[in-house]
Amino acid sequence: MSDFANSVRQGWMASGGGRGNHEPRTKTGDRTQLEEHPVDLRRILRLFTDHRGTITVVMLLLVASSLFGLAQPFLVRAIIDRALPQHDHTLLVGAVAAMVGVAAITAALGLGQTLLSTRVGQHVMHRLRSDLFAHLQRQSVGFFTRTRGGEIQSRLVNDIGSMQSVVTSTATAIAANVTVVAGTIVAMLAMNWRLALISMVVLPPAVITTRKVARMRHAVTAQRQAKMADLHVQIEEGLSVSGVLLTKTVGAAPALSHRFAETSHDLIDLEVRSTLAGRWRMAWMQIVFAAVPAALYLAAGFPATSGGMTIGTLVAFVSLQGSLFRPLMGLLNVGVDITSSLALFSRIFAYLDLPVEIDDPAAPVALDDVRGEVVLDGVTFAYDDQGTPVLSDVSVAVPAGGSLALVGATGSGKSTMAGLVARLHDPTAGRVLLDGVDLRDLALADVAATVGMVTQETYLLHATVRENLRHARPDATDEQIEAAARAARIHDLIADLPDGYDTVVGSRGHRFSGGEKQRLAIARTLLRDPRVLVLDEATSALDNTTEREVQAALDELAEGRTTITIAHRLSTVRNADAIAVLDHGRIVELGTHEELLLAGGRYADLVRGGLSRAA
Repeated sequence: MSDFANSVRQGWMASGGGRGNHEPRTKTGDRTQLEEHPVDLRRILRLFTDHRGTITVVMLLLVASSLFGLAQPFLVRAIIDRALPQHDHTLLVGAVAAMVGVAAITAALGLGQTLLSTRVGQHVMHRLRSDLFAHLQRQSVGFFTRTRGGEIQSRLVNDIGSMQSVVTSTATAIAANVTVVAGTIVAMLAMNWRLALISMVVLPPAVITTRKVARMRHAVTAQRQAKMADLHVQIEEGLSVSGVLLTKTVGAAPALSHRFAETSHDLIDLEVRSTLAGRWRMAWMQIVFAAVPAALYLAAGFPATSGGMTIGTLVAFVSLQGSLFRPLMGLLNVGVDITSSLALFSRIFAYLDLPVEIDDPAAPVALDDVRGEVVLDGVTFAYDDQGTPVLSDVSVAVPAGGSLALVGATGSGKSTMAGLVARLHDPTAGRVLLDGVDLRDLALADVAATVGMVTQETYLLHATVRENLRHARPDATDEQIEAAARAARIHDLIADLPDGYDTVVGSRGHRFSGGEKQRLAIARTLLRDPRVLVLDEATSALDNTTEREVQAALDELAEGRTTITIAHRLSTVRNADAIAVLDHGRIVELGTHEELLLAGGRYADLVRGGLSRAA
């Protein structure tokens, strides 16, 4: 037996030769995190902390604009009561010029505050989008297997997009309307307190109505966003390249179209309900508001309530009353919009609050000189807390520069074991060690730089060949990219393309065959020059001739690297330093090709079957 096989066998036997060692794992489920998520208003306000100076300027501009706007009714009263009756042309010209000047200044101030507030709002939206995207990037693979892709897109695009109007315009509308309402009330009291009391009698019922409407809009908005998420899922699943191919091959287009139409039709009712929620109440308030000017004219006609009011005062007061009710109605509608937008903040914050299962340690251990020794020490893994373990007490050591092949029936745990080495998951129990250091004690960037993985499912970006390869190493030169492509036996094919390395691969790489995509994926991984190679059916899509070419390149590049290979072809695994046979999550056999054949066990059965059951 080789030294490598001896060391592997010793590590395996030291753990008990496959005896179970289960440890419970506790973890807050995603579903719990995505339930009703209360929104702390202070958390929303903290989004604007970095823009306090700009917001202060915006508030000052709003106050100035509102105060200048209140001058108009007083100018009108001066014209009607003094300039016109007394033929005071100087006063008339001055008042008219002041009216034009006030309008110009108000417009300029409004333009400035709109520009500044829009910039603040867009910066806040940018921060939310970026933070959410970065946080989701840190989520484990398990999160994405449990969550619909369309749901994630809906939160990033739909929900944040719906919040933009709230952040960029609604906040300033609130400030502007509050300032106008407060200033108008003061001006009305100063002008005629009796008429002011008549005008403000509608405020209490308006506030009560607003609260009722807000609750109605909040419930409808939550339902509408959930249905929009369903629509995003159907679009992503039905109109992606893979989805269209599946639909056409199984004839599911009519059923998908019918399902999409039903979801879209449901949105009709929700959108109508969202728009009209409480509108009949608001319509009643508009009638009340319209009746107030009539009451003012009536009060001005009786000596007991007029208080010697002049016509100019009455006209100016009615103008002020209009200035009160317009922003007041705006505040009522804004209140409804803000309340309904809390459902959107809830959905965004719920995702931002998801725990990161696979994260960097507080004090990462630095590996100065990576050798590439990989050890699985008593590893047990289950995909959920209550699930049956996929791996049970697996122990195996791969010395630096050695190679280990994993074989076994479908579902035996091979890919899971490979994913643990790349830290796509963390063990439920036990440890995965790299040069004697637990992977959980290493920075994720260091693990990614050390462990290169090529899976059986190749994913290519909708970009050029060069950009796809450089995705793994942004600083790679063109020479390094071509060298990796040559090593993966794909350079000649790329060179023959119309645009060479600048050829766009198409959505998910459907322009290339399965074997060509695999070789591109291999080149992309080799470009990073990792010390540890994990090949999960990396040559499964290649024909025999191409596989031999790529395997030869991999054998050459594996010199000095630690290689863990999952394969279903005997030619791929027989030359490995050691072969581990997995069955129901346990290593049942371990040794070299010759040793396992002589043992006449599970591996010998697989070989006699052409290793076809090891796929």
